[in-house]
Amino acid sequence: MRSVFAFTFFALCFSGICQAEEAKQNEKPLAEVKKEITDGKAVLFDVRESDEWAEGHLKDAKLLSLSTLKTDTADLSVLPKDKTIYLHCKSGKRSLMAAGLLTSKGYKVLSLKEGFDELSKNGFETSK
Repeated sequence: MRSVFAFTFFALCFSGICQAEEAKQNEKPLAEVKKEITDGKAVLFDVRESDEWAEGHLKDAKLLSLSTLKTDTADLSVLPKDKTIYLHCKSGKRSLMAAGLLTSKGYKVLSLKEGFDELSKNGFETSK
């Protein structure tokens, strides 16, 4: 029984590492990212939690929290397969994890290194 548990634990950990390696962070200037979103060539998702979203969010973003993405009940139909999906969170850690999950499902995803505060200071409009 212990060996089954150890193997399962190892497999889950290794799977998480592989997903993180597949995920990519955005290297484009933020002005270019914003233009792609404005022009409809890309979409922006906020992977923070709903309470963080309620305190303030980026006007062009849609909410899809990391905790929801980690469940089997996540509605991925809101994600386009034909556009770049940019993800952001507070600091870039959760968006990178979410990017790994979505990349492994075949989506074209880039995690923004910049968090909510930095994005709002760099031309991304906010809403409450």
